[in-house]
Amino acid sequence: MPVTSQASAAAAPWVERLARVGYAAKAVLYATVGLLAARAALGDGGRTTDQRGAMAAVVAAPFGRALLAVIALGLLGHAIWRVIEAIADPEGHGSDAKGIAVRASFVARAVVHGALAVSAARIALRNGGSSDGGGGKAEGWTARALDLPAGEALVWAAAAALIGYGAWQIWRAAAAKLSKQLDLGRMSAEAGRWVIGVSRVGIAARGIVFGAIGLLLTRAALHHSPGEAGGIGDALREVARLGRLPLAAIALGLVAYGVYELLNARYRRIRAR
Repeated sequence: MPVTSQASAAAAPWVERLARVGYAAKAVLYATVGLLAARAALGDGGRTTDQRGAMAAVVAAPFGRALLAVIALGLLGHAIWRVIEAIADPEGHGSDAKGIAVRASFVARAVVHGALAVSAARIALRNGGSSDGGGGKAEGWTARALDLPAGEALVWAAAAALIGYGAWQIWRAAAAKLSKQLDLGRMSAEAGRWVIGVSRVGIAARGIVFGAIGLLLTRAALHHSPGEAGGIGDALREVARLGRLPLAAIALGLVAYGVYELLNARYRRIRAR
């Protein structure tokens, strides 16, 4: 059951700081990915890339190495926070099948953000980096999976999971009561409505991108071709094939998702037990 008392809901200060810095790090990366894609849509020299490509863009900016080092720490903090969520279950997801699935997803997110933290640290230490938009890594993992017994079934399952996650994000953008997650009591009602509206746009855009990644993986499974898998950058390139306007819309949506994560960094209700 959800925690109701203020004393039991409060997270330890160090846990709260980890979570908030992690949300801020995600905000920078998604906003950068979105801005680069928006510039590409407008023909202004941008490119479609993923979080690692965004890291390379950040490190090239003034004081970029120091900023990326902070982002690396933030992503590591976010990974630790997700593990705490999975173990302590502060939001009361429970131990039934649905609850276990949700808590397992927290562990998966911890692994992803831990890997991103390592990438950010490596790029910061060498003061530069490049990214293929996530396609190379996706292709490599898909190739390894297809070489396993029942590997094609594993790829189909991963594709279905990504498409399902994308669909859930779109549903969440439309139906979830985000005001329960964000403590907006200090804002005016009008400002709160704008915040929720921007957040919904961002969550939906990210859902579309993850759905597109799932469709790329479906194509790889169907043709038994790892080269057809891809990451965020590849998904954005697929959107770009529909025209500049759809790419610009999704790009601005990812910027909105960055704003949403920044709001999480400031206003998220953080519980640890």
